Parts: sequence; structure tokens; C-alpha cells
Amino acid sequence: MIDAGAGYRQLTPEELVGELAAEETDLDFVRFGLADAWAVGSWLRRVAIDRGLGVAIAVMLGEQRAFHAGVQGSAAVNDAWLDRKFRVVKHYGRSSLAVRVTYAAAGESFDTHAALDPLLYAAAGGAFPLRVQGALVGAVGVSGLEMHDDHALVVEALRAHRDALR
Repeated sequence: MIDAGAGYRQLTPEELVGELAAEETDLDFVRFGLADAWAVGSWLRRVAIDRGLGVAIAVMLGEQRAFHAGVQGSAAVNDAWLDRKFRVVKHYGRSSLAVRVTYAAAGESFDTHAALDPLLYAAAGGAFPLRVQGALVGAVGVSGLEMHDDHALVVEALRAHRDALR
């Protein structure tokens, strides 16, 4: 069991909006290509197996799914969740959790106020924007855990990759 998202759950929506924005600023890369997608996806798969996490993992670069894996315990429904979360990242340029929390901080619900089809868009944690020098180039996502834990695992992977590049 993972509880990496506990720190997020302890924050108010307003505090969490700031925390998530800081993460997105911090995790802006100088470059991010296919080899990076493979490295991040492979790290996520290895860690998921080591921790016994039944998740689906994907890394998108533009419209290309550059990495995809399902770990024991995941299912096709997790792939559908990833697709919906990725659409949110592409539409808003923010993490799927940041979008959800931004609506919550305004006293609104994404599902009722976004004017987007909830069958196609899911503002639930787990998809994170990939930025290269500020430009949105893709997204990394995990589905299968509680949404804050999905988000935390992706952030952990991106930080590990960033630190490995230094």
C-alpha cells in the first residue's frame, strides 16, 4: 500500500493549488525525448512492481504514446482513466490534480463546471504535464491508486529522472 499522497490530502485546496503549481515549475526540463520517456516509464514500472502497486503507466510525447505498461493488478479501465486524465493535461496545460483542486478552491466541481464531457475528461490526480523550457510537450500518468497517490508517484518519478540528469 502506498500513502505518498498523504501530504497532499492534509492541505487545504488553496494551499494545494500553490504546492502543485510549484511542482510544475520545478519539473520543467531542458530536454525530454523518447529516451527520457522510456527511462521515466521504466522507473515507474520497476517501482510499482517493487512496491506491489497495481497500476497502469503511460508517457505521452505529443500525440505519441512513447511508453505504456500495465503492472499486475491493473486493468483496461486504468488505461481509460489515463486517456481521460491526459486530455485534461492537454486542455489545461496543468496536472490533472491541479485542475481538480483549482475548481475545488473556487467552490466548484470540475464535472459540473468545466463544460467538458466527463466521459472524455477526468480531473483526477495522476497525469502530470511534461514541459521543456516552459513548452508543454506531453504528459506522464499513473492510474490505479488513490488519486493523490497516483500524482505523488508520478512526481517522484520525474524528480528521480531530473536528479539523474544532473
